[in-house]
Amino acid sequence: MDVATGGTLVAVMNENDALMLDLHLADRIRLKKGRRETIVVVDFAQSEKAVPQGSLGLFEEVLEKLNAEDGDSVKIRIERKPDSLRFIKKKLDGKELKYNEVKKIIDDTVSNAITTIELTYYVAANYMRGMSMKETVALTRSMIDAGDKLDFGREYVVDKHCIGGVPGNRTTMVIVPILAAAGLTIPKTSSRSITSPAGTADTMEVLSEVSLPINDIYRVVRKAGGCMVWGGAVDLAPADDTIINVEHPLSIDAEGQLLASIMAKKGSVSATHVIIDIPVGRDAKIESVKEAKHLKMQFERVAREIGMIVKVIITDGSQPIGKGIGPALEARDVLWLLKGDKRTPDDLRQKSLRMAGLVLEMTGNAKKGKGRQKARDILDSGEAYQKFIEIIRLQGARVTDERKIILGKHKLRVKAKKNGTVKHISNKSMARIARLAGCPKDKGAGIMLWKKKGDKVKKGEKIFTVFAENRHKMGYVREFLDEIDGFVVG
Repeated sequence: MDVATGGTLVAVMNENDALMLDLHLADRIRLKKGRRETIVVVDFAQSEKAVPQGSLGLFEEVLEKLNAEDGDSVKIRIERKPDSLRFIKKKLDGKELKYNEVKKIIDDTVSNAITTIELTYYVAANYMRGMSMKETVALTRSMIDAGDKLDFGREYVVDKHCIGGVPGNRTTMVIVPILAAAGLTIPKTSSRSITSPAGTADTMEVLSEVSLPINDIYRVVRKAGGCMVWGGAVDLAPADDTIINVEHPLSIDAEGQLLASIMAKKGSVSATHVIIDIPVGRDAKIESVKEAKHLKMQFERVAREIGMIVKVIITDGSQPIGKGIGPALEARDVLWLLKGDKRTPDDLRQKSLRMAGLVLEMTGNAKKGKGRQKARDILDSGEAYQKFIEIIRLQGARVTDERKIILGKHKLRVKAKKNGTVKHISNKSMARIARLAGCPKDKGAGIMLWKKKGDKVKKGEKIFTVFAENRHKMGYVREFLDEIDGFVVG
């Protein structure tokens, strides 16, 4: 068919052939060519032009598995549908799934034995019916086991995670070099952004390569103690990205799937000690302290079940962290901070020191109550900056000097409409503006904040600047700003 499906194995059959074989849409057939065989999902062609009777149309993934070419003959055999579909139906009926049933669904997801539509039913069932702790742990373990697992043979392997929702929150890029400089092992795999202006991988990509194969991850971590790479480039908890893509269109995010997603990523790098950041505030992903405390307890329960030590902290998520929002601007913030530049965003510095200090205490590298000071000493001495540059160079440096980071050439300065004090900065509005400007694909796009919550402003004073690489995208920003700018001044 000269088209790739993106994963699912599909064969297109003429509708008359399917009728003769009593096959229905999404039934399975086994294809065999020589010694090669595979099971595929059946789709129908209603015209002889698309797929003539007696022929099969194969997509690129199937052609590759069979090593088949146009005109080759294949044998077909009708197959029953995978057991995972029966288990998905069981979950739709509101029944609890056993470990082996969850594992079968995840294994079939990774092997492309079930379609995106079929997986969507599982995701929706978890969202509507909820997940028990047994199911959440089963999903976590199944996602870890379905992919590769990094093993550094170290007593302590540390990691951190933020559940998101706050633009500019680039603590990872500060914490990793501090902890690596302290002698800890921290192989950080991060995501690219789906709904935010930038993920850690997007920001790190401004400075270095992030799509590293497993052998290169081992090389970087063994030499530097840490790395900051894109998790999607390696086969770690591979079902997670597939599930996230299914969740995204309707923003379906079942609590059990959120917990399993995060903990599976930590388990896939053999993390022993993990710190998890739950930002709370208006317009953040979690808006109430009560909800955050419940989620904290759930993380701790899953961690106990899989043998991981987890520290969960609830932080201020009421406004963006740092000055820059967007890959290039956030990378500049991080370099300013690590170099001790006077332009350092203090909120990013203080939050990073708090989290790094807690990890140092968790692993016995600092006495209780002394971790923050040790983290500060490593940062202020320049050791963390040197470690950061070492990691960048080992991963394949692009930029190491913040003055060489290129920002979008189109600028829009947004000014205060009245005198007063900044009462609120909307995380959602800032994220929306930055994405309209081109984030995260356009690395130089984003927002530079000149004012934060609590600051005094005068009418006509600059409160933030929008950067864009494309003037048409800046036009979308202007349209949005005609309705809302995200700043509440009172």
